[in-house]
Amino acid sequence: EVQLVESGGGLVQPGGSLRLSCVASGYSWSCMGWVRQAPGKELEPVAAIDTDVGKDYKDSVKGRFTISQDNVKHTVYHQMNSLKPEDTAMYYCAAATTPIRDRLSVGSYNYWGQGTQVTVSS
Repeated sequence: EVQLVESGGGLVQPGGSLRLSCVASGYSWSCMGWVRQAPGKELEPVAAIDTDVGKDYKDSVKGRFTISQDNVKHTVYHQMNSLKPEDTAMYYCAAATTPIRDRLSVGSYNYWGQGTQVTVSS
């Protein structure tokens, strides 16, 4: 079983930056993703990283968000720059332990962290 623990959320002004971290333990994973959920909205995958294939981003965050991994620390990072109020959401780290086709699909992930809140507001 995979355990995922996120950290790094908080309150930031528009245009600011935050870096989220997700420490993974317990099992090897094929793909890791960051999925967000704004109040009253559905879960929305925004970034994913697959060691063999590469990285994927939702169009609305391309050029602003960067996903990366540190295999020694078993950690996946989510650097978020030029944050906008519409980026406000609970951000979840998610892991897939079997090969998947659509890295930006919620249903591809079978393990989830507890989430960390990101609020972008002046």
